[in-house]
Amino acid sequence: MSIYIFSGIFLYLIIGLCLFVTQRRMIFNKSGKPKRPEEYGLNEIKEVFIETLDNLTLLAWYQKPKKNNPILMYFHGNSFDIGERASRIEKYINKGWGVLLLSWRGYSGNIGKPTEKNLYIDGQAAIEWIKINTNLHNSNIILYGESLGCGVAVELGLKDKFKSIILEAPFTSIADIGQKKYPIYPVRYLTLDKFDNLSKIEKILSPLLIVHGKKDEVIPYEHSIKLFKKALNPKKHVCVDEAMHNNLYDFDIDKEVINFNS
Repeated sequence: MSIYIFSGIFLYLIIGLCLFVTQRRMIFNKSGKPKRPEEYGLNEIKEVFIETLDNLTLLAWYQKPKKNNPILMYFHGNSFDIGERASRIEKYINKGWGVLLLSWRGYSGNIGKPTEKNLYIDGQAAIEWIKINTNLHNSNIILYGESLGCGVAVELGLKDKFKSIILEAPFTSIADIGQKKYPIYPVRYLTLDKFDNLSKIEKILSPLLIVHGKKDEVIPYEHSIKLFKKALNPKKHVCVDEAMHNNLYDFDIDKEVINFNS
């Protein structure tokens, strides 16, 4: 074996090992603590603290719904703190909706290690908090997943039927994204946190709305098409031709969410 072949194999293995070891840092881009809600113009929303089954305390923002309006349980994506979602949830609050904006462990100043399993625990804790602290039932709860949060919304949607499930810029699985990005490695077999939405989507029990930007530079638009085709009715797919990954609200997708739940 020539020195060049040996060096190439060695480099391949070293880079592959580095990708494997650091994969969770790439998937979960943890964040610091946000400012208080009123500093974002959310004067009525309250900070609440949600206990998980494994004894962590998670920061969340809670706005009680007005009259008989639903509550939106917002599961955020893999970067930034919950303050970065203030302008988004404000649109629903202005319509009289309730909102519970949960921050994952490792995010927004919370302690703990984010993993697929642990985010499912966090999401379930948020649902239990709603049931204990309000008179709301599943028929008044909307699960909203943003990017990475779609994985949690889909998983929780397997267990119970909710008013609806909203998936913003969803993916088929983390393994599929990684395999396309690093095609020379067997990523599908080495991914620790798969969030395999494609294998679950036809088993969810709630009406489904998928919204995706056609110019998404992070999660290929085709992922949402695959999910939509496999999902069962009732369902709706909204394509925003000019939108990218993080600017869907520049195209008023809140109106699609509200109309879907009217």
